Amino acid sequence: MKVLLIDDHPLILSALRTVIQSLGDHVHVATADSARAARDALRQDPSHDLVLLDLQLGDADGFDLLADLRSLYPALPVVVVSASDRTSDVIRAIDMGAMGFVPKRASNDTLLEALEQVISGGVYVPPMSMGADFQPTLNHASPLRQVQQAAQASAYQTMPSLRQLGLTTRQTDVLNLLLKGQPNKLIARELGLSVETVKDHVAAVLRTLGVSSRTQAVIAVSQILQKQVGVPAWSAN
Repeated sequence: MKVLLIDDHPLILSALRTVIQSLGDHVHVATADSARAARDALRQDPSHDLVLLDLQLGDADGFDLLADLRSLYPALPVVVVSASDRTSDVIRAIDMGAMGFVPKRASNDTLLEALEQVISGGVYVPPMSMGADFQPTLNHASPLRQVQQAAQASAYQTMPSLRQLGLTTRQTDVLNLLLKGQPNKLIARELGLSVETVKDHVAAVLRTLGVSSRTQAVIAVSQILQKQVGVPAWSAN
């Protein structure tokens, strides 16, 4: 597995490299200390399997680079690793197609769990307060509440069965692809459905989750899986 680390801070790059290499001998880590170097690295070798991206780069805005990566390499998972843990930054990153967001204050174990979740096709977001503009309708009998309680009762982070939400098989298929950041056109192509039918399924999924947008759906499913993070172990601060 080839991983590209993008950060303009040498200590962070060194610490990240050490953590990522602990995944095993099969992991090959490359680094880039600027957006320009990252673009050059991917042009020369587009076969990377994962990118870790800092939002604060000396020569570019990290969100601009994220947009470029998602446009040029749509199948390449990008995980944002940032000193910021603002809810607005998390939502923006996920909305732009990042498959994960890990604050730099997180522990080594949290970072590795996040990467394993992304590598397996999931999305990772940190525990956070969504505020008044994000209020999923979680009554005591709702399927999402039941899944949330099961996740909280577990001693380890685990992906629940999406069918526990009471979705149909096709709605579950749509949600799985939605969680991978696929737009409606690609979901329709992969499932052999019309775009209008996919829109109907997405609307049904959002109603079940009690949310009003695709990004909120991704975060709602991801949030119920998160453990409380420990003391930061790899941040240079």
